[in-house]
Amino acid sequence: MDDAGAVLEGGAVLVEGDRISAVLDGEAPRPAGVPVLDATGHLVIPGLVNTHGHAAMSLLRGLADDMPLMTWLNEHIFPAEAELVDPEFVYWGTLLSSIEMLKSGTTTFADMYYFRDDAARAAIDAGIRAVMGPHVIGFPAPDFASPAATMADAAEFMETYRDHPTLVPGTAAHSLYTTSLDDARAALRLAIDHGAPFQIHTAEDASEFATATERTGMGVVEALESIGALRPGTVLAHSIYLSDEDIERIAAGGAGVSHNPQSNLKLGIPRAAPVVELLAAGVPVGLGTDGPASNNDLDLFDEMDAAAKLHKFTNADPTALPAETVFRMATMGGARVLNLHDRIGSLEPGKRADIVLLDTRRAGLTPLYNVYSHLVYAARGSDVATVLVNGRVVVRDGRVLSVDEAEVMERAYTFRDRVREVIARVAEETR
Repeated sequence: MDDAGAVLEGGAVLVEGDRISAVLDGEAPRPAGVPVLDATGHLVIPGLVNTHGHAAMSLLRGLADDMPLMTWLNEHIFPAEAELVDPEFVYWGTLLSSIEMLKSGTTTFADMYYFRDDAARAAIDAGIRAVMGPHVIGFPAPDFASPAATMADAAEFMETYRDHPTLVPGTAAHSLYTTSLDDARAALRLAIDHGAPFQIHTAEDASEFATATERTGMGVVEALESIGALRPGTVLAHSIYLSDEDIERIAAGGAGVSHNPQSNLKLGIPRAAPVVELLAAGVPVGLGTDGPASNNDLDLFDEMDAAAKLHKFTNADPTALPAETVFRMATMGGARVLNLHDRIGSLEPGKRADIVLLDTRRAGLTPLYNVYSHLVYAARGSDVATVLVNGRVVVRDGRVLSVDEAEVMERAYTFRDRVREVIARVAEETR
């Protein structure tokens, strides 16, 4: 995966330290005296990039399904989070999701959640690359009582992780339907000051435009443009209800869009994000899973398959979003959305060594004619065998090496009774 979409048969990737130093074709001589990961029978691909999610919500997976977005959020998730979410919840939930993502080929994820220090510690322990940091929301959150409290020491987090090898500090505002434009501006300004990504849910629900207009006198995208948010490195999560003018604004500003097809489908949102139009306008588009409580898995191979088929269906056009385009969204596209395209997203000299080996030696992947077709329409996260992040092997033969997976799962189970009790009480109170 590079700008030309090159595919090398029998090639090799040379890694020195945390970077790719060369990509060799099948005829090039191999260096002697270096450790070798045998990729016979495998596809060697860039690590996948998950541009939107809420990782710690793996501990809430499957508890509030089959309901509209605003009902799901306001009557179930927000009240449950207020009682359940604490540093331990976030650490172990984020670690659990990191394992799931690594084992299914995701090497970078963007996260929007609470207790940023504990989420960062989990991502670092797992060895996965993550974009996360201060998260502003316009009501008392589990970690901070107000946006002002959230921002009070936010610059310290940004400085702490400024040069970290795998933790990319960034800021987020939840949305303009939960958060004031002024508070979103404060989070954005911190991101700009530190040259960091900024994330915000955008045009996800049909009611969002009316809410933004009532509060700001502008539509959602217009309001974000008014504070300078439509700049490279801003991640507009979902971006479903966009007008032609919105797309023009986003393209002119350089912001990127995170497309989350499976979460949107599951929540019954009755239209697809205008991905074909966004790409035609030159807007960077990546893929996201959203949180594991609204998807309910973190497998980007599933997301690629869903994205390709959803847009063929909604456009009544089988040529819409070809497989190579979709795989590009999951790699280079996602890297560009996060403004990390100079570091990740392709197998090229100078890029960080985030590499995935996918085993094709099974009936469902045999024979192989077209690499991109297999990656998007046939492969699954369970086909991933080996994963490197920043030059470090973190998954080998399907086994996580960075943390004790059994311990993480055991700790995740300890939250179950408490979660069930709170969810049941919240459901009863909302009847």
